[in-house]
Amino acid sequence: MALTACGGETAAQPATDAGAPVDVVTSTDVYGAIVTAIGGDRVAVTSIIDDPAADPAAYESTPADAVAVQSAQLVIGNGGGYDDFVFQLAEAAGGERTVLDVSEFSELEAEVPAGEEFNEHIWFNLEAVQRLGDEIAAQLGTASPDDAAAFRTAAATFREQVEQLRTTVSAIGAQFPGARVAATEPLPLYLLSDAGLDNATPEEFMEASEEGTDAPAAVVQATLELVTGADPIKALLLNTQTQTPATDRLRDAAQAAGVPEVPVFETLSEGVDDYVPWMQGQIDALADALRRTA
Repeated sequence: MALTACGGETAAQPATDAGAPVDVVTSTDVYGAIVTAIGGDRVAVTSIIDDPAADPAAYESTPADAVAVQSAQLVIGNGGGYDDFVFQLAEAAGGERTVLDVSEFSELEAEVPAGEEFNEHIWFNLEAVQRLGDEIAAQLGTASPDDAAAFRTAAATFREQVEQLRTTVSAIGAQFPGARVAATEPLPLYLLSDAGLDNATPEEFMEASEEGTDAPAAVVQATLELVTGADPIKALLLNTQTQTPATDRLRDAAQAAGVPEVPVFETLSEGVDDYVPWMQGQIDALADALRRTA
């Protein structure tokens, strides 16, 4: 039976042999990087999706993925409909393991006002990431009690590093209060909210882009006017892993108008294997774009 910790609840899981690393499977390398930051060489992490050029929403699991999950003691997925495949693999695997659904653990969905869509891109919510780091340390400590203190120490360090990211985001908001920006999809909205920036993108445009389709012509035109109108946006946050003809038109219009582009990602960037500098790079790119158009 697959045992779960979907709300952050501790669940029984087999302890590792003395000196053996804890086997962990994550749906994406973003969560894999967080596990590695806390577990170090005491964990063996398999991240199923790690291609910065791929669209995670279109991923189809493989037999190799099933084998990895079957041997894992801890499985971590984003949840919220983002990576259902990892939970299906865990359910089919049999045996004992802890399955952590980050969306349920974060409790962010419960905070969504009635009638609004839940933004499942939780790795851009820095407060939730801090809490996740603590939970990962607790789960790893359950699997490897001899290393529990080391996991807690690493989680505390990770929390401090992410707190510095939060400080930088707050500084952006203080320097550019209410600056108007656009995003091709909801991916970075937690970050924009924390920075106190004004996301001017029509919701229908973002939803269509996220689903890999184009919004109605009138919505696309209204979005294009964000860069061509009298009060142009200060930056365009673009998910390069999910593009449509409409997002390409928006990108071209932004480039023609001199609006800076800020790439945002669903998986780690090429050559980066650490969550904190990866997120720092995206935050710095946003700050730089706003400085150039201030």
